[in-house]
Amino acid sequence: VVGFAILNASGLTLASIGVAAGQVAVVGIGLVMYGVGTGVWDAAMNLEGALVEQRLGRTVMPRYHAGFSVGTAAAAGVAAIAAWLQVPVVVHLPVVVVLSTLGVVLAVRQFLPTPTGHGASAQVGGPNLHAPSEGRLRRAFGAWLEGRTLLIGLVVLAAALTEGSANDWVALAVVDGFGKDNAVGALTFGLFVTAMTAMRFLGTALLDRYGRVVILRLCSGLALAGLLLFALVSEDMMWLALVGVVLWGMGAALGFPVGMSAASDDPLRAAARVSVVSTIGYSAFLAGPPLLGMLAQHVGYRHALLAIAIPVVIGLGVIRAAAPVRANLAQ
Repeated sequence: VVGFAILNASGLTLASIGVAAGQVAVVGIGLVMYGVGTGVWDAAMNLEGALVEQRLGRTVMPRYHAGFSVGTAAAAGVAAIAAWLQVPVVVHLPVVVVLSTLGVVLAVRQFLPTPTGHGASAQVGGPNLHAPSEGRLRRAFGAWLEGRTLLIGLVVLAAALTEGSANDWVALAVVDGFGKDNAVGALTFGLFVTAMTAMRFLGTALLDRYGRVVILRLCSGLALAGLLLFALVSEDMMWLALVGVVLWGMGAALGFPVGMSAASDDPLRAAARVSVVSTIGYSAFLAGPPLLGMLAQHVGYRHALLAIAIPVVIGLGVIRAAAPVRANLAQ
């Protein structure tokens, strides 16, 4: 985690230097470093969260993802203050990433201890270091051929598209579709993040009481209803669109964290499966924004968001794959 957090920080710092120097190539290299660092760091954090969840015997993963939402809101606030004070990006970003990396270094000291020996793999969800390398590779690549893992990936993909589309486009959709100013658009995005964060904090109790499948179906229904409300109400009913944004945020809240938990049900294969599910989920953040942007050029930002209903329905159809399974520890 620390190594890739440092890579993440180095990439952002390099990108900020490239922006200040007007060097597009430097910015590109920095963003690649940032992307690789973020991806591996994220997968490792989710794996650790799943292990803690298994040790506790209750759902906690959504609360970890709520921390991500809180961090996003805090970062937006810091960026707004930095912009107001006219702090250059080349100063702002390096300071932030240094503080962030120091936080990571302190946090990983509280990670669960890594057992050693032949039983370590089954306990911590990582590869058995005493197994032949060929077996470890077969396990890693074999996860891409597991039907349940791929279906969980579809659930996470739908959730990532539902969340990512709001992150990228809901503010613009308010400006473009309702004729409001940028401040209202920003406040609408804040409303979405607030609803999503609240659901991540409260959803743990619901998941423990009613189970993954029931709650994920509920979330899919909320997301679908929210998207339809926001995209289809008339321009003079902004208040109803805001209700839709709240439902949308609540519906987008649990798919990603619960998918990570589901991929980690078997500790022996958790690392490989989390990497597969994370990769599928991140493809939504890569492909979703440009595809919606192109569609918005023809139908407008608000109506373009209706396209997200398609993956939501597909994800709804395969949610049963996220049901808990018992690990086959005999293997």
